[in-house]
Amino acid sequence: MCVIYFALNTHNDYPLILLANRDEFYARPTQAAGYWSDFPSIYGGRDLQAGGTWLGVTDEGRVAAVTNYRDPSAPTGSRTRGDLVADFLKSEISAREYLETIEARSHEYSGFNLLVGEFSDARREIHYYSNRGRAQRDLIAGIYGLSNHLLNTPWPKVANGKARLTQLLKDDTIEKESLFELLADETLADDEALPATGIPFHLEKELSAINIKTPCYGTRCSTVLTFDPDLNWDLEERIFV
Repeated sequence: MCVIYFALNTHNDYPLILLANRDEFYARPTQAAGYWSDFPSIYGGRDLQAGGTWLGVTDEGRVAAVTNYRDPSAPTGSRTRGDLVADFLKSEISAREYLETIEARSHEYSGFNLLVGEFSDARREIHYYSNRGRAQRDLIAGIYGLSNHLLNTPWPKVANGKARLTQLLKDDTIEKESLFELLADETLADDEALPATGIPFHLEKELSAINIKTPCYGTRCSTVLTFDPDLNWDLEERIFV
């Protein structure tokens, strides 16, 4: 998953609105979002190559998502980052406790950003941790953007997506189609606004769009996840490749 925008406890009708694009090589085998046969309370897609998932939710109101941290000079981890999401969804410990267990073994993974949350009568919260950043963060109400650097790093697609989501949230009624339109934006960043992450310039340019299209790699699916005031969740995934 390469870009995520979410609004936490900022809209009267939705304690959580999360929209995300998963960017991946087209050839990597993937299972569409659905309930897992081996863990029937988990709903999400699955990576059929390494296991795990990039985004998922449970009937108990647990939610998690991961993005990679772009740093081509760093060593490759020994474990798949998709397990970070899957293991939280399978567990019963709190989000904060889970991140404490991850901190102790974060070196086993390539660079990542991890969001874990709980939406129940007791909690309506999201927590964030990156093994390329500082200690975990308990997030306050607000609008956030996350790509392949730390949370809210103002890369063009992060800043632009947050600004558009902020505008959409001014309406009392949120149209799901408008959220998917945000995720469909193929606009490339201006050259002078591109980050320098250690990859060739032409790749920085191609990856600067919210919705990425290259010959072999790009946005495989878009997802919109919401929790309503009664904490019922709704997840819609649109698959492109």
